[in-house]
Formats: sequence, structure tokens, C-alpha cells
Amino acid sequence: MIIDLSDILQSANKERTEEVKLSFSSFVSRLGDFPILTSAPIRLSIANQENKRLLIRGRVELEAEIACGRCLEAVPTPICFDIDRELDIQDGLVSEEEMEPTDYLTGFELDVDKLVYAELLVNWPMKVLCKEDCKGICKVCGANLNHAACNCQKTEPDPRMAAIQDIFQKFKEV
Repeated sequence: MIIDLSDILQSANKERTEEVKLSFSSFVSRLGDFPILTSAPIRLSIANQENKRLLIRGRVELEAEIACGRCLEAVPTPICFDIDRELDIQDGLVSEEEMEPTDYLTGFELDVDKLVYAELLVNWPMKVLCKEDCKGICKVCGANLNHAACNCQKTEPDPRMAAIQDIFQKFKEV
């Protein structure tokens, strides 16, 4: 959603509150495509302080479906964070030298989706687990060890002993 900020940027000490909904239904990044299951409306407070600073504040609350870091099962994960941006204003426009290299603010228009996307990149959880004692998946057959045990060999040979393993394999074939 695009919000026109021309009235706020041209009036000292003007403040406005907007309630907006996210228009994207999934979060796409280099890590993958993650569906957004639910999202609460975002209440943004936008203020011009003495024609010097533009303040953008709000709270984002959503739930995304993220794969477990061990077993790869889909886990509904709540993500909540605050938006707190402070930008310099000069002559009714956001100063180019102070502005971060982002594309959420162009001229008098604030693109809320791009702002939330940029904040979501920073606030994305590092690792998500379906449960604390998740057993993960088998390295050999790929079975989910939380559901059932597999019959694969559990011990891994030491890679430094690979040459000796090859010799034993040759003697077994004879």
C-alpha cells in the first residue's frame, strides 16, 4: 500500500496515524518462499518534527510458515517487531544524504509493503524448530526421525579411515 506523505512533509509538527494491511501473502527471499498465514493490520504513526525529522513508527504482527531447521516440517511461526524509522527532512523532502539505500520512500510516497519487507529481512528468525527435542531427519534415507526410526547404519565412519575401509571392502569381495 502507498501512503501519500505530501501533507505531512510540508507541515511542521503534523502527525497522522494510518492503519494498513499487508498486500503480500508470502515472504520471498534467498532462503525460499514462506507463506504468511495471518497478519494483523499495521498501525503506523507518521510525524513531522519541526520540519527537521520524519518519524515512522508502528508494530508488525504476523505468522509465517517456516520449515523446521532439523526435520523440515512446516512450523507456524509468530513474528512480531516494531518499526522505528527516523529520517532527516530538508525543504519538505527527505534528505538524500541521510536516507538509507532503500526504496520504500520515493518523493512524497511511502510504500508500506517495501518498508515492512525490509524490516522483515532484519527480524527474520535465525532458526526455527518444530519442538525443542526435534530429532531431525536421517542423513542416509531422509526419514523424519520424529515419526519413526529408520533401519539405516547410525555410525558414520571416520573420513580419515576411508583408505583402510576401501581395503577391507576389496578383501570382502574376494
